[in-house]
Amino acid sequence: MEKNPKYILTACNLLDGNNFSSKTVLEFELRKAKETIQALRANLTQAAENEVPLQERKNYKSSPEIQEPIRPLEKRALNFLVNEFLLKNSYKLTSITFSDENHDQDFELWDDVGLNIPKPPDLLQLYRDFGNHHVTARDVVDASVGVEDDELEADTPILGTVPVFETAPQSIEQCLIVQKLEDQISVLNSEKWSLMEQIQRLESEIDLLKNENFAVSTVYGVAPHPSLKQVPLTVSEDNGRYLDIKSSENDNKHGNIDETSLALSAEVDSRTSKDDMLNSVPSKETEKLSSCAPSSKAAVHFDKPNRKLSPAFHQALLSFCRMSADSRLGSEVSRIADSEKSVMLMLGRCLPHIVPNVLLAKREELIPLILCTACLHPEPKERDQLLHILFNLIKRPDDEQRQMILTGCVAFARHVGPTRVEAELLPQCWEQINHKYPERRLLVAESCGALAPYLPKEIRSSLVLSMLQQMLMEDKADLVREAVIKSLGIIMGYIDDPDKYQQGFELLLSALGDPSERVVSATHQVFLPAYAAWTTELGNLQFHLIPTLLNKIEKLLREGEHGLDEHKLHMYLSALQSLIPSLFALVLQNAPFTSKAKLQGEVPQIEVTRFPRPVSPLQDVAIIIGSREQLAVLLQLYDHQLEHEGTTGWETLLWVVNQLLPQLIEIVGKINVASTACVHEFSRFFWRLCRTFGKIFTNTKVKPQFQEILRLSEENIDSTAGNGVLTKATVPIYATGVLTCYIQEEDRKLLVGFLEDVMTMLSLSHAPLDSLKASFVELGANPAYHELLLTVLWYGVVHTSALVRCTAARMFELLVKGVHETLVAQRVVPALITLSSDPEISVRIATIPAFGTIMETVTQRELLERVKMQLASFLEDPQYQDQHSLHTEIIKTFGRVGPNAEPRFRDEFVIPHLHKLALVNNQQSVDSKRLDIATHLFESYSALSCCFISEDLMVNHFLPGLKCLRTDMEHLSPEHEVILSSMIKECEQKVENKTVQEPQGSMSIAASLVSEDTKTKFLNKMGQLTTSGAMLANVFQRKK
Repeated sequence: MEKNPKYILTACNLLDGNNFSSKTVLEFELRKAKETIQALRANLTQAAENEVPLQERKNYKSSPEIQEPIRPLEKRALNFLVNEFLLKNSYKLTSITFSDENHDQDFELWDDVGLNIPKPPDLLQLYRDFGNHHVTARDVVDASVGVEDDELEADTPILGTVPVFETAPQSIEQCLIVQKLEDQISVLNSEKWSLMEQIQRLESEIDLLKNENFAVSTVYGVAPHPSLKQVPLTVSEDNGRYLDIKSSENDNKHGNIDETSLALSAEVDSRTSKDDMLNSVPSKETEKLSSCAPSSKAAVHFDKPNRKLSPAFHQALLSFCRMSADSRLGSEVSRIADSEKSVMLMLGRCLPHIVPNVLLAKREELIPLILCTACLHPEPKERDQLLHILFNLIKRPDDEQRQMILTGCVAFARHVGPTRVEAELLPQCWEQINHKYPERRLLVAESCGALAPYLPKEIRSSLVLSMLQQMLMEDKADLVREAVIKSLGIIMGYIDDPDKYQQGFELLLSALGDPSERVVSATHQVFLPAYAAWTTELGNLQFHLIPTLLNKIEKLLREGEHGLDEHKLHMYLSALQSLIPSLFALVLQNAPFTSKAKLQGEVPQIEVTRFPRPVSPLQDVAIIIGSREQLAVLLQLYDHQLEHEGTTGWETLLWVVNQLLPQLIEIVGKINVASTACVHEFSRFFWRLCRTFGKIFTNTKVKPQFQEILRLSEENIDSTAGNGVLTKATVPIYATGVLTCYIQEEDRKLLVGFLEDVMTMLSLSHAPLDSLKASFVELGANPAYHELLLTVLWYGVVHTSALVRCTAARMFELLVKGVHETLVAQRVVPALITLSSDPEISVRIATIPAFGTIMETVTQRELLERVKMQLASFLEDPQYQDQHSLHTEIIKTFGRVGPNAEPRFRDEFVIPHLHKLALVNNQQSVDSKRLDIATHLFESYSALSCCFISEDLMVNHFLPGLKCLRTDMEHLSPEHEVILSSMIKECEQKVENKTVQEPQGSMSIAASLVSEDTKTKFLNKMGQLTTSGAMLANVFQRKK
């Protein structure tokens, strides 16, 4: 302590000599003084722990039930641990409130607590270790005192002067230590004030010296003295440890008040940066700076009062100004940054304290500050902390907040370059790849795509690709996987490592097979087009990607003879469909006329309907080519080439014609025609293919190949090969996928003629009608084709062959459900009535299902009456009494449409006629016919049993019909008889209960006629019987 006056004398001698090297010496002296103050603070902290009066300590020792009050140091330590616990366990709002209530404490630094000891374990560790340590009374020494053994031994002679208390020796020793430390406190306080005065004077001298030195060097272009560089600085540029002075004293010579609230480290920072700047700039620039630079510091002067007050008096006087420079925030406020670097350092220190105190909904306002500081801050550790804050700024960022953060990340990447993006931003993404909140993982997935253009290419194809692959395979959130797919698409647009092609293909298959529709949609919109573009550049589109998908489809069809995996088929076929624009662009770009495609003169316009609407901009052929104008020129040359010059030498198009189309047509012939979904998928594929490649290509390349396969001619009517092809899915896919691409009159005529020929040939050859039905179902889904289909059916109605007329009658059943009632009344019913009076009984019977479907779907009263009259004529006309097939068809139709038909039609027509048919069947002498009718009656009654049936109808028709049916089953099928007996018994019980109780709501008798046990038995029995699956599906469906 005695050295300090010598420091002052040395400084004064150096100043008198006007030696520039005195600056460095003074800086060294200031650092030494600062270290001395820090040591004094540590000693004061330890002494403060024992400020409890001796008598109070004795009271607590003698009365254990009286709890000793918490000491200030203990309170600050516990506050720090509690706040740390709150932050670790996500009680951020509580932590903010706690910090506000303890505004005099900095919870970021343990050193602020004041303890000169290491930081203790957190609260959780303390709790877990509680009770594991037992301290005996004899070795207890107050830890906060920090007394060495030799000090206790040196104090023992004083015991003779201390009164003897009836306490333990340890208590006497502690009392002596307290007394000694209280003396030390007073001595240290006096030394503290003395050192503060010396430091203030030294700061004033340094400031004066610096101003003079700066003025001389800028005016005369003289650099600072070389000796300044020879003395090493041991203080870092900004270590955050600085001593704030609340006010400054008079100069020791003039007694004047100097500047207040100086921070030593800031002085060193600013001085060093200015010296470096002056040493680095040329002399001309130094002259320019001389007019403005000194004004920032040297131009500030304050009036110096002509007073003779002592510095101590001034210090005491200014202490009444309520300034707070002894806290973290106070120290930041008390020193103003005087350079860009200082501003960055200040923001780096302050932002971690600002962010937790900003409302979550408004934290995105801090993004510009965080990014600018992270870009320009000189310390890597601070930059890492700031980027960590950016990615953890909002607990669960919404879409708009994520977009803002991503925008900031991209701006950061553009500013700092790929090296720092890899070193500073990517680790933040990697840390949160498994975060518990999907919004945070979503931010990571989106960041990988947004940062892809700004990363080193090696990192793009290795680390980033692996991160996205891991998230695609492991993340359970659909939104996250969707974002991963979009980022993968962006990566595919920048990757240039051919070795990653196979990995990309595997990722593509995984994405296409994802269970989420969102992920699959993103795959088709982003990932697949981007991957296709890369595949095209590598030359693999026609030689690997498309052939591989086709081979997978063929393998599925081979393995799916007993059960096709329609989901996988859809997956591969939809991928092929999304590749059509890329394939067509490849054909155009490799055409013989590509070199002639010049944008000269007026560019032809492309028809709006020339191409199918793309699912995303990346599937727009114009965007793939480069521009709509360039595409228009290429299309004009493309049509001319196809129409006049042919495809000679056009390898890419010849591959489509000679390899792709034949393989596709072969695959189509293997599809199960009864699979509506598969037919629809391939139909859509061919429609897009033909519309994309154009009308000339469709007419000259696609249609001829189908026509060659189908061979529609009269000589093939009895040919097994011809009939076999017509029964396959080739017919509906050609009709709905190729012939419907263009809707001019000649195209519609071609479609009508094809369907008429198919209907005729299938009818005359007695072949199954599944392919024709599939065509009608697919076309009937579009109202634009209803008139066309009715035209085809009318051709069958007036055909000379009864077989064709019978087929037309059956096709009406498929068409009725989708056609508007006006068309049903004007076109369908007249045609059916015409067929119902056909000379051939088989044609008349074929109209019954269509009439039943009309009763099920139409609501017009007049129309229903016409149909009812026609059905009644079938049932009541004597000429049909012995028509077994007609009765069978009517009973099947009643069972199918009865539950969904109009209740009045069901009650007045269906159930009474079923009763009559059951009575007639009792008189049937041929057992085979009797069993056939009884089986169909059983299915119809089972379907109708869950409809609302009135009591009168139940007693007069439903129950008697069931009893007649039971009579048949007793002789022909005992298994059915058991079920019928249960149904009849339940039905009779309901009727009896109905006569005693009032009706409850609209609950029907038959709706609850089968108890739970009976239902179970009924279903078990029905599973063993050879009954219709369609009937079983409707057994327990109540009419709504």
